[in-house]
This record gives sequence, structure tokens and C-alpha cells, in this order.
Amino acid sequence: MTVLVVFSTIGVRSAAEQLFAQFDKASGHTLAVTWGTAPMLVKRIEDGDTADVVVLSRAGIDALQKQGRIAPGTDTALASSGVGIAVKAGAPKPDISTPEALKRALLDAKSISYSEPSAGGASGVYFAKLLERMGIAEQMKPKTKYPPPGGFSANLLMTGEAELAVQQKPELLHVAGAEVIGLLPGDLNVVTEFAAAIMAAGKNAALATAAIKMLKSPEAAAVFRAKGLDTP
Repeated sequence: MTVLVVFSTIGVRSAAEQLFAQFDKASGHTLAVTWGTAPMLVKRIEDGDTADVVVLSRAGIDALQKQGRIAPGTDTALASSGVGIAVKAGAPKPDISTPEALKRALLDAKSISYSEPSAGGASGVYFAKLLERMGIAEQMKPKTKYPPPGGFSANLLMTGEAELAVQQKPELLHVAGAEVIGLLPGDLNVVTEFAAAIMAAGKNAALATAAIKMLKSPEAAAVFRAKGLDTP
């Protein structure tokens, strides 16, 4: 039995966990998956770790490609996602339909959660800059609670530490009991593309190729869409 080492961003975890489990069962091999934000995983690779397959943000894949760490011709676009806002199921749903409504909702909230920007997650970095752009960064600081690095901000809805959670839509949907009330409105939203590739230093190219082929199948696309991601 071959062990296929996979580094995968939590941005696609809601769908990828199911797909990896199916591949495990169908192939008779084992996938050893490490989850994290794309920047965390890129740094691990730059520090000497390696994997057979990486599933990262487009920025993460491009960074590794520039360093010669991706096997040529294996970069494969999988899905994309916008940034959403969630509440605990059953809680009041504030209006976030326009930039002004979003600003009011954030200022009215007693507490919010989003990925700590220093951890490098795309949604956290973007949202911190958006708060500055909206002119409310200082007001939001005392009521912001961050999940652990590589964690899900919606978990803090469940513990009562946050009223609103901000993250990629599928990351919010990954947490049972979280209800997505919408994406960031209009041109405030940002879309992150996720892609897979085979690492040049990987040891199981044939099995890695089969895993990526599975991730690109129509069946996989249906799973991605069911979990809140858009597919090409």
C-alpha cells in the first residue's frame, strides 16, 4: 500500500475531505493529508518539507512554481470561492447587501471573528485591509477574536465568542451550525482560486496524477459545488 502525502489548504477542506476519503477507498492506497492555510503550507515546503500533491490557492501554487518545486504541466485549476459572512444558525441576520449596510452590521456587532492576518490566510489578510479601507479598523480591533492558525472562524460562533464570522464561504459552511448570510457585497468581495499540482520532489507521481484526475472529475465538481465552491 502506497502512502500519498498531500498538503491541502483549509479553503477546500469541506469538499476535499470527502473526495480524499473516496479516493482512499477506491484506490486501496492511503492519503496522508496535512491541512493549513496556503501560506503556512508554502512556508513548510520552503523550510524543507515535501509532499506528493499540493492543493493551494493560486498564489501559493504560483509561488512554488517560481521556485521550481512544481512538476511542469501539473498545475490544475479546481474551484474558486468568495468571502462570506456567517452567523450561528437561528441568530439574527444583519443586512450586508451593500457596502454601507455591511459597515453598519460590523459596527453594530458585539464581536466578530476572521483569520488572523499574520497567519497569511487569504480571507484574513484581505478582510483586515478592507476594514482599513472602510475606515473602521480601530473600532473593530477590541471586538475581534481570531481562530487558531489554520482554524475556522465560524467555530467561534458556536462558542459564543463571535456574533459574525468572516472567511471563505466553504470554510464557513464546514462548521456545523453556521449559517452563511451572504458574500461580501459588490466590489468589496474577492474571489480566491484553488488549484492542485504535483510536487517535483514527490515520490509517487503515478498515484498523484490519479488523485488530481479524481479532483477534476465531474463527480468531484459536484461535491465542490455542494460545499459552496464554484468550479471552472
